[in-house]
This record gives sequence, structure tokens and C-alpha cells, in this order.
Amino acid sequence: MAAVFGSRVRRTAVTTAVAAAAVAALAASQAPGVTNDQARDDRAGAADTSPSPDGDSATGDSPYYTDLPPLHSPVPPSSKPGGGVAIGDKEAGLPATVLDAYKKAEAAVRTSRPGCNLPWQLLAAIGKVESGQARGGRVDADGTTLTPILGPVLDGNGFAKITDTDRGAFDGDTTHDRAVGPMQFIPSTWASWQQDGNADGKKDPNNIYDAALGAAHYLCAGGRDLADKDDLHAAILSYNRSTEYLNTVLSWLEYYRKGTHEVPDGSGVLPDDRSDESRPTPGPSTRPVRPTPPATTPPKQLPKPHEPGKTPGGDSKPPGKPGGGSETPKPPKPGGDPGTPKPPKPPKPSPSEQVSRLKNAGAAELTATAGDAFAGRVAAKAENRNGIGVPKVKVRFTVSGDTDTRFEGGARSVTVTTSGTGTATAPVVEAGEQTGEFTVRARVVDRSLTAVEVPATVTARQADALVRTSDKALTCEPGKAFADQVEVKATYKGESAEGVAATATMIKSAQDSTANDKGPYFKDADGKPVRTLKGLKTDEDGKLLLPKMYADDTAGTYLLRIVTNGGATLTVELKVAAPAA
Repeated sequence: MAAVFGSRVRRTAVTTAVAAAAVAALAASQAPGVTNDQARDDRAGAADTSPSPDGDSATGDSPYYTDLPPLHSPVPPSSKPGGGVAIGDKEAGLPATVLDAYKKAEAAVRTSRPGCNLPWQLLAAIGKVESGQARGGRVDADGTTLTPILGPVLDGNGFAKITDTDRGAFDGDTTHDRAVGPMQFIPSTWASWQQDGNADGKKDPNNIYDAALGAAHYLCAGGRDLADKDDLHAAILSYNRSTEYLNTVLSWLEYYRKGTHEVPDGSGVLPDDRSDESRPTPGPSTRPVRPTPPATTPPKQLPKPHEPGKTPGGDSKPPGKPGGGSETPKPPKPGGDPGTPKPPKPPKPSPSEQVSRLKNAGAAELTATAGDAFAGRVAAKAENRNGIGVPKVKVRFTVSGDTDTRFEGGARSVTVTTSGTGTATAPVVEAGEQTGEFTVRARVVDRSLTAVEVPATVTARQADALVRTSDKALTCEPGKAFADQVEVKATYKGESAEGVAATATMIKSAQDSTANDKGPYFKDADGKPVRTLKGLKTDEDGKLLLPKMYADDTAGTYLLRIVTNGGATLTVELKVAAPAA
């Protein structure tokens, strides 16, 4: 949603048809992640406001600015001011502080969410449609808006109905909520995604640094990879659940990708058209008809008299000679009419369009112990119909299934570009603590080719040896507590085994491992005797300290057996006897 900027001169009304045409033109310029088919589908569903997969929107589906960027022929970005857009284009100018906030937010999530691939231009596109870049950059030196930017009251009258969630702390309304700040968060969403982008100790939705970083984290939620078309669209729709909103943001994203330049704060271009304002449909009466000036015929001029030795037109040299006034027409070249233009060469297919199949070029399967990195790497090779690798193809790797395993850096999905040989290799996969099976899947971005799937398994941590950390005898008088607790250390292949599950049981005998019904025991939370403890785990040094032990009134020699995952076993002798006279 965007704020009202007060009195202003309105531009010519923009109709839905014009907006659709603008989106079509931008789609033709190969906007990242937007195919022509997708653009056509989006235009056909411009009125679609179905909920995004991610649930409620960041703005409460508040109104937004529908202005579209100027249409230019696609021009490659350059290092000159304005980049690929027209030099001096006012719409390409972004207020200095606002631009700085967007770039710093991108840098921050590049570290905290490396698999998201958030471009700062996406924040700029959303900032444009939500608040006109904080009202053209009307912010102070710290990035806080000079006056609050508030959306309409969400009371259900033409908008969603959202009762107050912040007691008016952010929006000043104790009855209903309103979208707040340059990125137009509703208070309930800001409460979940608030950030301190300028490290001043505050989390203020009216501050462009805080709001931009909050929007960056919100867009990256759910492990999204914004280099992927589906994730990009889902992220934008989660901000405002309208296909027209999606098209508008994608238009500005493509425009800003072509190039921008910095302008002083407060001098940015203010938008005119809002989605909640009705606009007249342009017709014959909306465009003034200019009168056609009367046609005038220039006076005829008499030809100059012909002079001997000169050709008409004043050239004294005979025709057909070098330097003469005319040239002997050359015969047409064989092969057709020289005046017929050559047909344009068909555009070269993009790298992804050249791919015929994706095949496994790495590990056939993966296995690792919980908490360890998988030794194998997942890789895929993009090949054309001749079996030759295709470079510069974007391949998306995804950890799929009920697992907490992630790629190095914590991402669930990453996008990798193929090398000169057509091969893309995923980052190292790091096993989580959750054991079981899952799949690492690789597929070509924006294509429906068969994916490469690599099965993977996380096994529980284990130990192959178990020893006591003390050789002191464990004795106790009947009806009393043992003075010492049992501590053991687990190792695996000679190294400390951290986080290994273990079970401790007071067994009947060395040959009978069932729990004893008499002799030493542990106590549960209620103080009752228990002779089997499950769910024990070794610490970071591989050590396990058992709870305090107690003896009943039956004297004798008893056995405590400790067994770890992986089969490591230790049997400890316990003696219950009256003290010597």
C-alpha cells in the first residue's frame, strides 16, 4: 500500500490494458525469471487475488501504486549513469539514503541467507509500488521518514478488515490496523519480521534501513531462492496477493536491473496512480483533437535553361563517367531482388533452452552420520541433444523430504550455474540431527526436464568403544545411596563420540540382560525406583555421567550394563554390603 502525497497533478489515466501491454513488452525483454507464457498467463489473470502459498500478506493486501516504468528498448547495462535506461531518465533515479538501505539489506541477507539470492532491485521495485521510495526519499540522515507513511484504515470498508494488533503503537490506531512505513508492513507482520538495519538499537518500520532489512528477510522466508521464477513470484505474492501487483513489481524489477542512478534525498519521482482509485477509461473525448492546418502549395519554379555540354541538373560531365552526375545502374545480383530486406536471423536460444537432458555427474547416493558432512558431492551435467555439455545454465539443487539436513551455510536450496563443461556442483551437504532418508534433487531452472535425484540417508551417531573414566570400586550399604556416580566415555574410531545415544540397565546377570527387579536402582522425576534409563546421550567430549544410584535392603553383587548406538557395551560391577565390623 502506498501513502497519499497530497495535492498533485495527475498523469493520464493508466488502464488495465496499458498495464498489460507494458508487462508484455518487459517480458519480451527477457526479464529474469519471467517467460512470455508466464507473462501472458499473468495478464489473463490480472484480477486474481487468490491467497499466496505462504498465507497472509505483509501489507494486508493494502492498496499500492500502479504506475509503470517508461518503456525502452532493451539495452545492456553499462557503467555510464543510468546504465541500460535512457540517460537522464528521472524514474531511474533512486534517493541516496533509500538506495543505500536496499543495498545494505541485500548484503546482510547474502550472509545470513546465502541461498536466497535476493537482488536489491527487488526491494527497490517493492519500495516503488508501496511508498514511491519513501515519498521520493523524504527521510532524515538516519533513514527515518520525515512524516509517517500510513495506509488506509483496514476496517473492511473496501479493504481487508484487520482489528488492532499493536494497540496503536506503530499506526496510531487502537481499533484497526494500518500498513506502516516505506515498505508498508502491517503491525502484526512487522512484529514477526522486525529488524534493526542501521544498528541504532531500534526496530522501526518507519526507518528505511529497518524496513528494507525486514522486507528482505520476509521475502527470503521458507528457504526461497529468488533466482528461481517460482520462488520469486511466490515471494512477491506473499507481499500482496494480487497478480496485478506481481506484474507491476516485476516491471519495476526489470527496469531497475537495466540501471539506476543516485539522486539527492527528497528529489525522487512521486507516483500518481493507486490501485484503490477509480480511473476513467480513455475514449474519444479524453484526447483533444488538434485542428489540421490548411494545406499550402509552394509556387512552381521555372527550370533553368539547358546549356550545351551539361546534363540537366548542372553537371558538366557526361553521364556514366567517373565523377559524372549519374551512374550506370548495376545489374541486380543473382539470388533475388536487391531491394528485398534479408529476413532477420532467429534469436539464439538461451542456455537453458539448449538443454535436452540433465544427468547425474556426482555421487549416486549419500550417507553420513548425524552432524557430519556428507563425503560425496551432488553434481549434474546439462547436455544438448548431441550429448555436449551446455555452459551458463542455472541448475537448482534442493534438499527434499522430512529432514533438517541442509547445504553448507544453512540453505535448503541453492542455484548453481554450469561450468564450461556443462557441470554444476552443489555445495557440501551437512547432515542434521534428524535421522532417516531424504532426496537431493537437481533441475534446470525454468525448464520441465526430468530432474536428477540422489537418495541420501542420515544415520544416528554411534560409538565402537566405551570405558569408565574412573577405576574406583562402586560399593554401598543396604538402603543407602552410592557415594560415586558412574561416568563413561564413548569413542568412535579412536575419536570422542559426541551425541551418541545410550541405554543404562541394572541387569539380572552377565548372560541375562533383562532388567533386575531388586538391588541398585535410579530414581525417576517422582522419586520412584527405575532400573532402566533410556534416551541418554554423550556430551561434546563423548562423556556420559549417569544419575545417582541407590541400594535397596538386599545385599549382593549386581551388574550395570551401558550400551550405545553402534554396539559399544560396558558392564560395571556394583556391590551392596553391610560395613565390616
